[in-house]
Amino acid sequence: MVSIIWGSGFIASAIGLGYLTTYETLAGRFFVATLLLGVMTFKMMRRIPFRTLKNGVLLGVFLYASFLLQTLGLELTTPSKNAFLTAVNVAVVPFIGVLFHGHVLNKKDVVRASIAMVGVGLISFQWSGAVNFGDVLSFLCAFTFALHIFYTGTYAKEDDAIALTFVQMGTSFVLSFASVLYRGDHILGHDPRGYLAVLYLGVFSTTICFLMMTISQKHTKPSRAAVIMSTESLFAMVFSILILKEVVTFRMILGALVIFTAIILPEKKEVEESLEETAS
Repeated sequence: MVSIIWGSGFIASAIGLGYLTTYETLAGRFFVATLLLGVMTFKMMRRIPFRTLKNGVLLGVFLYASFLLQTLGLELTTPSKNAFLTAVNVAVVPFIGVLFHGHVLNKKDVVRASIAMVGVGLISFQWSGAVNFGDVLSFLCAFTFALHIFYTGTYAKEDDAIALTFVQMGTSFVLSFASVLYRGDHILGHDPRGYLAVLYLGVFSTTICFLMMTISQKHTKPSRAAVIMSTESLFAMVFSILILKEVVTFRMILGALVIFTAIILPEKKEVEESLEETAS
């Protein structure tokens, strides 16, 4: 569900950016999310543990850094290269636990991530020109997104999902609003169509999606969550075809099939349970 909504969010972003700057759009969507989640957590605000505050702030920093790097990268490189390099987070997530927490590397996670990367590449990759600074920023975005996915999975198991999401959205809003002030942009006084797009992004692509993402990661591994969320590129393609009348190609269809292959690969535990059922 998160990937489907995020896929539709590409259309809303394209509409919103026709009337507002990137920084205004980010500040707007995080403001809406913070407001809605603030209403949901109003009664428990005074009782949010310090641990949740600390974890939420860290997630908010990772989240805003990801959006900022992705946006800055998009300004300096092509959309297809930006989408592909950002999606590298799928391959990075399995290694974060190994590098920072001494976890044992699961080979199946690496295989699953590699297959998903091939699928994303088939859908979005149209490499043209030499590597530039925008490509570097897009690649760095993959690491901050990977950190966000990994630590969301870690903190979601010990913190209240709504409170954790509220704190990280509030942190992202403060950072994005500071960027708007620094640049001298203005959130007010724009075309209403831009605000409608921001409202959609704030309610659906931000509030609902990140809340669902936090809740769902209580029950699945970060590496598997990253692979599943890589279908964002697939659904962005579907909505582009349906709404923007983008021409579908065989490469797009093949990419979609490859991504779904990565998702349906069974976990080791699932394989063992299947074998036990067969034996019995």
